[in-house]
Amino acid sequence: MGLRPNLLTRRTAGVASTTLALLLSTAAVGVVPAASAFSAAPSDACVEPADVHTDARIKAGGHAKHEPNELTSAQVREREADLAAALRERANFRPGAGATPVASVTIPVIVHVIQRDSTRAGGNIPDSMITQQISVLNQAYSGATGGAATAFAFQLQKINRVTNPAWYPIVYGSSAERSMKSTLREGGKNTLNVYLGELSDDLLGWATFPQRKLSSSDGVVVLGESLPGGTATNYNQGDTGTHEVGHWLNLYHTFQGGCSGFGDSVDDTPAEGSAAFQCPTGRDTCTAAGLDPITNFMDYTYDSCMYQFTPGQASRMLTAWNAYRAA
Repeated sequence: MGLRPNLLTRRTAGVASTTLALLLSTAAVGVVPAASAFSAAPSDACVEPADVHTDARIKAGGHAKHEPNELTSAQVREREADLAAALRERANFRPGAGATPVASVTIPVIVHVIQRDSTRAGGNIPDSMITQQISVLNQAYSGATGGAATAFAFQLQKINRVTNPAWYPIVYGSSAERSMKSTLREGGKNTLNVYLGELSDDLLGWATFPQRKLSSSDGVVVLGESLPGGTATNYNQGDTGTHEVGHWLNLYHTFQGGCSGFGDSVDDTPAEGSAAFQCPTGRDTCTAAGLDPITNFMDYTYDSCMYQFTPGQASRMLTAWNAYRAA
């Protein structure tokens, strides 16, 4: 049901997370960190890793053919360098001349329901499942489920129903997917476009990371039956959507990079050697302090096991929003 190419099996990273998060405080607005663990790209460089590094997620026991978007250490360095460069650009704007950093955000959401036909089996899920999904996002990102509160809230703007057998199922990386998105996507960088339907290769969903230049591929693809009340057993409480939106807001998997290196680029998520599936207890795959963060929305466990973001993840998302998506 869902492979997340940055890869997920059900909801399904940064050096910069601590230093760049300084920009989030009022006192630090406009201040650029003096140094980063990665060398930043030139400010005029237009690095667009999101086009090639999307995320896909597979369910436990799924058999995806590949993991097209699991990030390598080189890809992470590229993304972190671009984030640092984007933040420098924003910080160099004169007051009134560019985007102003924000502390809270309401994200407009456009949902595209891709259908083979008008039947439930053909992708025609009810509006009630979509409104429940928005509620799940708002609960997760507000901290109401038990994790850290983030700056983000979600407001459904439109449900767009499209019957097109040529786009069904949605096949990751296909020309049909590109056609679907370029035809349907609405809004600017701050608008979340969600594409629902049956997915290829046992995937649950995938997402693009933010980038400085808006791409027609920008958005999130989610298995329709993973929404609250859907038929995707163990993955039908809406947290595939939570996980994929996390990628759209620049979070990596908690197991990014395994036990070494910079991991997910967030200091307060314990190192994790590999993705966790189902709902394990006491899992500890790295010698670093802390058990594996199996309850984190950015791991691969069952929906019933996931319930939190960390303060570091909340900070990273807001930093990236101000770098890439703020108007």
